[in-house]
Amino acid sequence: MKKDEVPQDLSSLGKITKELCYATDSSGKYVAALSSGWDVKITALDVAWGDIEKRIAAAKQKVLNKEASQLLFFMEYRLMDISILAGYTGFWKWQIKRHLKPGVFDKLSTQKLEKYAEAFNIKVEDLKSMTIHED
Repeated sequence: MKKDEVPQDLSSLGKITKELCYATDSSGKYVAALSSGWDVKITALDVAWGDIEKRIAAAKQKVLNKEASQLLFFMEYRLMDISILAGYTGFWKWQIKRHLKPGVFDKLSTQKLEKYAEAFNIKVEDLKSMTIHED
């Protein structure tokens, strides 16, 4: 691809960052070029984010239905799985699985809730109420 043909299709990420691509200049040498987006990639990202939003909504509904604890909602919201959350908190995976049960979560100590809140970068009150503060 020639440098002047590098796609510049603006996406939501294009406002935040640009992607480094390699293209050929007028003499045929490879040079670095910045792209603000590409239609195909934008569509793929939009589909992926749509799936993530559905997972977050499903997790929220499970919490509201008392089928899971607030941990599930924040794990989905922060794009974490049990292994990642275990790494951030120091809890064993089996402990986190247990804490995903609403009855067990409701009995967790303040110290354990603080570890989870820190991992999700929120306050304990927000963890309990599933409140999100966008900065």
